[in-house]
Amino acid sequence: MGKLNSFDLVCARIDGYSQKVIEIQRQLVAVPAVGPESGGQGEKAKAELVKTMLRELGVDQVREFNAPDLRVPDGNRPNLLAKIFGKNHEKTVWVMAHLDIVPPGDLSKWESDPYVLKVEGDKLIGRGTEDNHQALVSALLAIKAIKEEGILPENGIGLAIVSDEETGSDFGLQYIMDHHKEEFRRDDLIIVPDAGDPKGITIEIAEKGILWMKIRTQGKQCHASTPELGNNAHRAAAHLAIDLDSLYKIFSARDETFDPPISTFEPTKKEANVPNINTIPGDDIFYLDCRILPNYPLREVEAKIREIADKVKRRFSVKIDLSIVQGADAAPPTSPDAPVVRILSEAIRKVTGQEAKTIGIGGGTVAALFRRAGLPAAVWGTIEDAAHQPNEYSRISNTIQDAKVLAYVMLQ
Repeated sequence: MGKLNSFDLVCARIDGYSQKVIEIQRQLVAVPAVGPESGGQGEKAKAELVKTMLRELGVDQVREFNAPDLRVPDGNRPNLLAKIFGKNHEKTVWVMAHLDIVPPGDLSKWESDPYVLKVEGDKLIGRGTEDNHQALVSALLAIKAIKEEGILPENGIGLAIVSDEETGSDFGLQYIMDHHKEEFRRDDLIIVPDAGDPKGITIEIAEKGILWMKIRTQGKQCHASTPELGNNAHRAAAHLAIDLDSLYKIFSARDETFDPPISTFEPTKKEANVPNINTIPGDDIFYLDCRILPNYPLREVEAKIREIADKVKRRFSVKIDLSIVQGADAAPPTSPDAPVVRILSEAIRKVTGQEAKTIGIGGGTVAALFRRAGLPAAVWGTIEDAAHQPNEYSRISNTIQDAKVLAYVMLQ
């Protein structure tokens, strides 16, 4: 039986998996996996659930690589590498997914319980449904169809299911690359379904550099009715947040490969300072999220931030401490001619009838860790861009389509 015939049979099976999509998503949504940085207990419970799913699927091998982390109850962050063996044991088609999710945020903005799957026609609503359950479900269904058809793939099929993607990957893929890099080979095809577009035609091959800066301003606390007796750290920090907008003009280059095609510099998280209204804060903390085009080294951006902060420091007679929460220059891009890009483009054309296009993005993905290790990786997915939002959702139809695309690549 030829590959195309095998693929057609696999697609027919996948078309019948709509209820399976709902079933798996319902189980995944019900098990939160929030990292300790966001007040959660980690990914252990979800990893146990996924291991059960993998056993039921009949994969040939499941190995767990635990990253020590004393902040979570069992002291470890789980990372799973599962494999289906093919005829060729020297090459693997890898699909990456991550276990962790972001917290639901303001529950008043949700129309339903974020940890109970809500089904509205084609939409599956719940925290994690798109980021990153959809990737995992699509990969599981592609493998399920291949196995049910009794097909022995030419190459191995691997699932890398990691922790800590949402908060830097130190306990996830970075841990694997630091301690078990040999698990991945240069000729492997690596797909990360963690970004994309509603049509499923964009393939991300490049990312911006990332710099997360913690900015602490210290003044002097006092009663709000006598501000002359203190020094308002919050006011100084607010001025600094506005002054940092000048970074947009200083680092103003454009690169149309990326969307948006510019570097971005945004104040984001704000920590609590004083609990009551009538106290002037002497301590204030906020964070700056920078996504930087590859032509700007992070050290230049960091130096300019410090220069701007020094001016505010002198103007308001406060102390300002800057610390890097996360920083990484842009990883080397995956070539648009790399085998994984070529075969994935072929799969998209076969399944959707559309031509794929390669792009760069500002959002960081674990693909950068592969690329820094000299392993070409492609980021792709049929994504509604509902991640991190209230009422996050994915679509059953997108999950089915992505399963077919992954199946095509797995059968090559």
